[in-house]
Amino acid sequence: MQALLGVLYHSIGGFASGSFYMPFNKVKGWAWESYWIVGGLFSWLIVPPLAAYLTVPGFFEIIFSSSQQIIYFTFLMGLLWGIGGLTYGLGVRYLGMSLGNSVVLGFCAAFGAIVPSIYYNINPTAGKISFTDMLASPGGRIVLLGVLVCLIGIALSGKAGMMKEKELTNEEKSASVKEFSLVKGLIIAIFSGILSSFFNFGIEAGKPMAEAAVAAGHNPLFQNNVTFVVILWGGLTTNFIWTTILSLKNKSYGDFVNKSTPIKRNIMFSALAGTTWFLQFFFYGMGESKLGNGASSWILHMSTIILTANMWGIYRKEWKGVAKKTKLTIIVGITVILLAVVIVGIGNSIE
Repeated sequence: MQALLGVLYHSIGGFASGSFYMPFNKVKGWAWESYWIVGGLFSWLIVPPLAAYLTVPGFFEIIFSSSQQIIYFTFLMGLLWGIGGLTYGLGVRYLGMSLGNSVVLGFCAAFGAIVPSIYYNINPTAGKISFTDMLASPGGRIVLLGVLVCLIGIALSGKAGMMKEKELTNEEKSASVKEFSLVKGLIIAIFSGILSSFFNFGIEAGKPMAEAAVAAGHNPLFQNNVTFVVILWGGLTTNFIWTTILSLKNKSYGDFVNKSTPIKRNIMFSALAGTTWFLQFFFYGMGESKLGNGASSWILHMSTIILTANMWGIYRKEWKGVAKKTKLTIIVGITVILLAVVIVGIGNSIE
């Protein structure tokens, strides 16, 4: 029953993550950096402490009673993840919901599945599996095989994107993805996918804070909400600096007072996007409390996001007008990524 609840929570979180960018499509007349930072303020600064306050009262005391090393490494992982989250938005902007998410999250799933084990190579911890342990065990080698299969699926998805670019005119591509750019998008998406996996690293680095919340008598289901606050401080730092630079460079800071645009409506949809985004990790934390933060939790979360994002991609007609061979290629690519999820799950279940 606990495992089923874990799967349910991860699925809800994955749906939220795969859907969060949709409200941004309703924003009119604002530059990307304007609506991204408004959404980000809700994602990283406003909603996480509110969720922590409601589920783990006294969470600030838990955070600041932790060692400086724990806070520092958790924040640092959030800082690096923030770069991945920032470039994730750009990846979807240039590739669309379907292709962008498949590439970004494929890499994120692959690296996120093995990042915690690398952490335990650097910082050996009793009861935790290091990357060396993975190489030495049958289950660990199956997980690594799943990662390899995942990368193959990503390559196929990228191939489908290349085929799409050759087949459609600029007008046809921009009909569903306004700023479609395959080369730029793929480079950004790969970079984003690798760095986005550092959120999983941050969960591991901040695990003592979550454990302290449980020891203080709080519901274990919400223990990770304490850790998320610190990780997301790092993400906010990265994104705030970059969007500020872009706002100054493009002089887009005037968007917030530009009465020719629907300011209130834009803020509302940006806030909705940001809040929906945070819900992915709110429910991920609940799922992780049931299944643990191994490869299975992370890969299950990522697979649900990939499925959801591709459903939205179909809804937005991002593959309309391409040849059957191209559609088949992206379907095969996504299927291979999901197969990798199964392989990793099997490997993670073997002692």
